[in-house]
Amino acid sequence: MEENWRQVVAEWQGGMGFIGCNQAGGEVQIGTIDGKPGIGPMEMLLLGLAGCTGMDIVSILEKKRQDLRDLKISVRGKRADTYPKVYTEIEVEYLLWGEDLDPKAVEQAIELSEHKYCSASIMLGATAKVTTSYTIQKVLKKIEA
Repeated sequence: MEENWRQVVAEWQGGMGFIGCNQAGGEVQIGTIDGKPGIGPMEMLLLGLAGCTGMDIVSILEKKRQDLRDLKISVRGKRADTYPKVYTEIEVEYLLWGEDLDPKAVEQAIELSEHKYCSASIMLGATAKVTTSYTIQKVLKKIEA
């Protein structure tokens, strides 16, 4: 069962700053270090949700042979007023760019991510009401001179 475990390490940099890293060597700055702002721990949860669902959606749309050119995911959360100040509401907005993206395929990809594949969405959904929306943008073609 060792393969089911994931490990990260957060190393204190002074003040309220940490450098977090995973076993593969990926790093992220948490809090402020030497005056440079980083990502806060609760923001990291929202970012984790964005990355998790984004990876799912890209994978699902590729399997559906959709011509996805770009994807931007905006996530915002509302926290409780009292401690432990968990998220009570989370809004996820997907902006997708592509040629002839099928709205039904996009909706299905979002649904599968939210309710089957994205661990972050399912975990956060246990304490927060998660709502989503999406917009499909047209890809602008360059005009050749």
